[in-house]
Amino acid sequence: MSTPALDISSLTPLPYHQQVVEYLKTSEPAVWSWASSLGVQQEHAQDVRAQLLRDTYRLSPETHPQAYQACETALQCLQIQAPATLYQAGDGVMNASLYYLAGEVHVVFYGPILERLDAQELLALLGHELAHYRLWSEHDGDYLTADRILNHAMADVYTPASLEQTARLYSLHTEIYADRGAALVASGPEASITSLVKIHTGIVSVDAASYLQQARELDGKDAQLSQGVSHPEAFLRSQAVDSWWRQLPETDAWMHRRLRGPLSLSRLDVTDQVELTALTRGFIASFIGASVLQSDVVLNQVRGFFPDWKDNETPLDLGTLNAERIDASIHEYLHFIMLDLSLVDRDLRDEALLHAARTAKKLGSADDFISVLKRDIKLPKRELDPIVRALKAEVDTWTQ
Repeated sequence: MSTPALDISSLTPLPYHQQVVEYLKTSEPAVWSWASSLGVQQEHAQDVRAQLLRDTYRLSPETHPQAYQACETALQCLQIQAPATLYQAGDGVMNASLYYLAGEVHVVFYGPILERLDAQELLALLGHELAHYRLWSEHDGDYLTADRILNHAMADVYTPASLEQTARLYSLHTEIYADRGAALVASGPEASITSLVKIHTGIVSVDAASYLQQARELDGKDAQLSQGVSHPEAFLRSQAVDSWWRQLPETDAWMHRRLRGPLSLSRLDVTDQVELTALTRGFIASFIGASVLQSDVVLNQVRGFFPDWKDNETPLDLGTLNAERIDASIHEYLHFIMLDLSLVDRDLRDEALLHAARTAKKLGSADDFISVLKRDIKLPKRELDPIVRALKAEVDTWTQ
């Protein structure tokens, strides 16, 4: 049975876009109100018009009929009703960009891109740029407002690393969305892929199937995360648009693995911070559920972490904490949470540490936990050895 063709209803904001918008609306209402205000929009429009007049040459439909026809085709496919103007800028590097103004489409070409791309590739390129316009125009401009907030945050030297990571990931996911628009307009991912490679390498002729095969050779178990700052690497974008077009069920999971990876303290964005907070609460609820930790002293320590702690917090299923969800830094973070709770009540210390070691064993990080006890806690050998022996005895029992 063949897969039904995709249409404009398939071009929707990615889950990451939705998560960031929801976070900013909820957590930063004053900033959101400012960024979506009419005054900010008008100031932006004035800057854009001045920049276009100053830095580009405006193309006309009479002198560049093919480019304007391709643009009209893309506008119709993406159901955008707005007048379009095309421009050429002097930068020698091949590229294109959309300058967003509400109700107006402005696309700037850079370098010899109009000469290097064939008709189908030009169509895909314009589909990509106009998809940006569609995203920014949807849902009362929410996705544009989020982008504007993150861009302003990046201009502040005191911006926290989590917001920098959010801005980066938001941009990467926006490019993935725009590539989907390119595929829709060009009736398939091939022209989107070949135009990407041409722009990236400057080569004259590209075979999309060959490049996809090359890209998949980088997609093994230990594949690295995207290092892109504003755009994912061409090999990742090619795989992403091809996978989406073929409606492969693992598309979202693959994208999360290649763009974001497991939860890590070194690259937390604002949505990861929300997830880590929920994970921490669930983990603590699971950990202190053991009888050995039923102590007012322990509970007071927990309330030091979370003043709103409830007696009916939902325990986390430790089986969900696999390598695809958390990395070694989160394991270490959880180890220190367990140590903090295990050492706070001296009357429970020995049994609590053994419970913590057993919990680490369930997480698959018992050896690392023992190393923490040696290196950071400097637990005396006479106290450490019984814990190690107990763990070994339990493992031997399980394997018999």
